[in-house]
Amino acid sequence: MILDETDKKILRLLQEDAHLTLKDIANRINLSLTPVHDRVKRLEKEGIIEKYVSILNKKKLGKHLTVYCQVTLNKQTYDISEAFNKSILNLPEVVECNFVSGNFDYMLKIVLPDMESYHHFHQKKLSILPEVSTINTVFVISEVKSTTVLAV
Repeated sequence: MILDETDKKILRLLQEDAHLTLKDIANRINLSLTPVHDRVKRLEKEGIIEKYVSILNKKKLGKHLTVYCQVTLNKQTYDISEAFNKSILNLPEVVECNFVSGNFDYMLKIVLPDMESYHHFHQKKLSILPEVSTINTVFVISEVKSTTVLAV
């Protein structure tokens, strides 16, 4: 799908504030309501707009620790990867999981209240998965940038 500049303006606005009404968007981009409505519906239908979410404040929810885990599997086979993928989907502490290239197989982003919670997660949930060979953990000291906004 080819996006014109008007589509991109709509996407930028919605990424910044998904609560904007179609009328608000129309006013900001100097377009009437009907074409804005049609464009948003088309962007949703085409899957460009995947969903609308609320972004929560981790610290206000008591989630003060962000951890990245580099996970290496026992073997790099399809079945082992699929089993690991299914296990990770059931771990709510994992907010991102990416299959990567390099010296390890997966990069996980994990958000937890504190170090004790991570220790429990590591010992009782992650390291016991039969597909896991090694885990290398990196602790975030300070978050410099965190955004969900994509450049369009």
